[in-house]
Amino acid sequence: MTSIVSTSFTLIPNQKFRRSNRLSNHCCNILGSDSQNLSTLGDFKALPLELFQIILEYLSVKDISMLSMVSKTISHRLINYISTSSGSRRLLQQDFHNLELSGRRRGCYMLEHYRSLGLLFKRCTLLLPTKERLKYIHKILSEVSCFKFSGCGIPMQCLGLPCYGMFLQTLTAGWDELECHRVYNFLCELTNLPRKVQTVVCSKPGSARKLELRIRLFCRSVLLDHWIQRSDFAFWLTRILKPWPIVNQARLLYIIFGPISSQDGQVVWQKMTEGPTDETSLKGLADAIKLLYDTDIKEWTADDVISLVDELSVVPQEWLLENNARLLILSGNNICFTFMASKAVNGRANELARMIVFLALVCEKDLYCMDWAVKMMQKVCKVFSTQVERNNFLQNVENAFARVIMDMLQSVMSGDRDEEDSSFLNLFHLVNAQANFHKEVLYIAMNSTST
Repeated sequence: MTSIVSTSFTLIPNQKFRRSNRLSNHCCNILGSDSQNLSTLGDFKALPLELFQIILEYLSVKDISMLSMVSKTISHRLINYISTSSGSRRLLQQDFHNLELSGRRRGCYMLEHYRSLGLLFKRCTLLLPTKERLKYIHKILSEVSCFKFSGCGIPMQCLGLPCYGMFLQTLTAGWDELECHRVYNFLCELTNLPRKVQTVVCSKPGSARKLELRIRLFCRSVLLDHWIQRSDFAFWLTRILKPWPIVNQARLLYIIFGPISSQDGQVVWQKMTEGPTDETSLKGLADAIKLLYDTDIKEWTADDVISLVDELSVVPQEWLLENNARLLILSGNNICFTFMASKAVNGRANELARMIVFLALVCEKDLYCMDWAVKMMQKVCKVFSTQVERNNFLQNVENAFARVIMDMLQSVMSGDRDEEDSSFLNLFHLVNAQANFHKEVLYIAMNSTST
């Protein structure tokens, strides 16, 4: 009995001892955690937060970016600094319009500044989920009105969107496709971009010129122009185009990459229908088409791209064939051949023959080698399954040369000439094109005979 009492008596102090031991250990852990956080500050642990932020004022954005990688605690303090009024005022430089005196050098400085700032935000928010990163970054950047879709009153003279694009490109570089999808969706929700695109692609071309300009500037400056890798550019362009039917894709492609007025930057819709245009007006469209065709992106097939080219040639009305031919040449051999081969397969030999004529005309005008046009015709001939079809196609080419020359001659004889006398000049180029085209054909025929 005594032993039982004694045993029960001795158990209670032991339990109390263990409980107090756990409590002391817990306190030690807390102190250890605090001391560990302080230790990660290194020599900065002796400084008050206010003094730490004053020191940051003397560091460049690149130096602060490097400092953010020292520890999680340092990174957290930098995030707090960015959120302060002094940090925000220093980091979010907004001199986007005062470019007259310093010109291009000032523009380069601003872009480089926001490249460094993008890297700083990338490193500071590294441990956050993508959604939280975007929310935090938007909270900071929302203070800058020129970063908003319609935030600047003079968008053509503003560096705001290009700087925002540089920031975004640096931030998302190296992210996987799923995260980039989230970024695009976040931007769409933020700017209501799909609704704005729907307005311009479903209304009469040119009826919302200011909105067309805003969409072009946002897509080019923020989403596309800063990417160096073609695959990255193609990814973002695909995000913009793919949600829409092929007809709307063509309209949107023209808005983003088509010719614009040198005075106000607005899209010139009648450029391809009123008269022959130059390579400069078509280069952006051709580069975009070539990118979608050549880049290994699953969303696009060769048929998709060729359908897009075909649809583009009637935006907003049917283009002059010379402009269509120039676009095909600028788009490269593969697209040009595939486009023409599709016409051969679908029994559109007459259209194909006229296209050969205007390919020859563009080669003559733009000083390309005429043997390229002849070799393209040879390659297309092989698409036809029988010799009879090939012979009919060649006959169509000769008839097309004759008809186009007669049409141009009639225009010249009607006396309807402009100041540059373009009708006569076009006829002159076409006659020379026909002579040089047939010269190359004769060379090929004679060489094959001699061998």
